[in-house]
Amino acid sequence: MKVAVIGAAGGIGQALALLLKNNLPAGSDLALYDIAPVTPGVAVDLSHIPTPVSIKGFGGEDPTPALEGADVVLISAGVARKPGMDRSDLFNVNAGIVRSLTEKIADVCPTALIGIITNPVNTTVAIAAEVLKAKGVYDKNRLFGVTTLDVIRSETFVGELKGKSPLDVKVPVIGVTQA
Repeated sequence: MKVAVIGAAGGIGQALALLLKNNLPAGSDLALYDIAPVTPGVAVDLSHIPTPVSIKGFGGEDPTPALEGADVVLISAGVARKPGMDRSDLFNVNAGIVRSLTEKIADVCPTALIGIITNPVNTTVAIAAEVLKAKGVYDKNRLFGVTTLDVIRSETFVGELKGKSPLDVKVPVIGVTQA
């Protein structure tokens, strides 16, 4: 199995890559890509973790080498909301990033499972779906929004406010975004 993490040099991407390096099945390949030139170094650092998962990093403008042969693509690329930004500002930047990455995924690995972490997830997933439809490779069973990060953040914040351990707090997700 090959898993590609797109946006692997960012805070979420690096943490995700670490988790995958430690938890993918033996013999898996992990490809890390980010426009940032540090990405190959991130992969080298993670390669020192003694697991039977091979890892390689790719940087630059073209994610193609990381996507080739991918069975799963996880997109964490994008910008985080900064003070003063509202969701529409965040959407305007991240929608373009997700759109261009999804176009490349549709061309290079059209049957890959695609998990989108880039916020706002409810709209970036819809953008990806439209790109995949336009390319003729859309499959509703292969495109997912990943909201786990938002859920665990919520549990942490609620735990802090209530003086409880976040492990004792559960924030339910209501509704499903389906593109």
